[in-house]
Amino acid sequence: MGCGQGGQRAGQPGRGLGRVLHRDWSRAAGVLRVGHECPGTICFPGSSADMDLFQKVEKIGEGTYGVVYKAKNKETGQLVALKKIRLDLETEGVPSTAIREISLLKELKHPNIVKLLDVVHREKKLYLVFEFLSQDLKKYIDSTPASELPLHLVKSYLFQLLQGVNFCHSHRVIHRDLKPQNLLINEFGTIKLADFGLARAFGVPLRTYTHEVVTLWYRAPEILLGCKFYSTAVDIWSIGCIFAEMVTRKVLFPGDSEIDQLFRIFRTLGTPSEATWPGVTQLPDYKGSFPKWTSQGLEETVPSLEPQGKELLMPEADGTWSPQQRRGRTGFSEGDLGEL
Repeated sequence: MGCGQGGQRAGQPGRGLGRVLHRDWSRAAGVLRVGHECPGTICFPGSSADMDLFQKVEKIGEGTYGVVYKAKNKETGQLVALKKIRLDLETEGVPSTAIREISLLKELKHPNIVKLLDVVHREKKLYLVFEFLSQDLKKYIDSTPASELPLHLVKSYLFQLLQGVNFCHSHRVIHRDLKPQNLLINEFGTIKLADFGLARAFGVPLRTYTHEVVTLWYRAPEILLGCKFYSTAVDIWSIGCIFAEMVTRKVLFPGDSEIDQLFRIFRTLGTPSEATWPGVTQLPDYKGSFPKWTSQGLEETVPSLEPQGKELLMPEADGTWSPQQRRGRTGFSEGDLGEL
């Protein structure tokens, strides 16, 4: 087993959504790269294929992928988010991350996953049209004046986050980039997963999973230790980090390098061993020379949490915290979260 019994090996025959996405990626890639079929425009079934329909209001985000604008549908008045993808038509064409995001979001329909409304490609520009949500969780945490978010809101957001991620996992999809900036919220208290550009359908044949995924602060230790065949547990780790950040309004493990990130984790949870994480010593980047820290627990880190909330963050009383023990922990009911 990869990653100390916690990894889902790649290369297994795809089934379910995995097969659908494998076909869909190929189809999406083909449609997006064949411009002569629809001169000046490359459209998907049901696409309006008309950017004149939207009026840009303001730029709300930017990254290596491109730019995100808040925009309004001129006919209906509906607010949308326009994600303009940077294209390099002379080399790769449409980025694989865009193809992946389109393919996944066409299949993943859930109240806690952002809706992809349309895809428009014309004049050498690709736009993804999403439903608009007013802000992301990171901005909300930073703008809240109180020292802590209300626990009832933390509980609601955590439950919805678990619901959305559980839906992804039940459809054999690992998000791989969960962080507060990729969680969108609205004024009605709804939170939704966004940015599926790094997501994977596990079960689709591939050589290995990418090492460099997930923003450093939310990256699971098995990835930091070089695991190539990881599992849904990487998303569960990110959820735990986000949960703690909602409670404390502070990043749980704010490392400035991969080794610093690992050591911050080890100082809190203890340096893993074969006893606490079977197979960890076989991971590519594990070193026997790592300092041997003992677990400090989370009492001082999240003092305001009730015991049940702390149990969600650190569920194993014996100090074990392997990926295997994280897997499958998204299937909570709202009542299970109890009093955080």
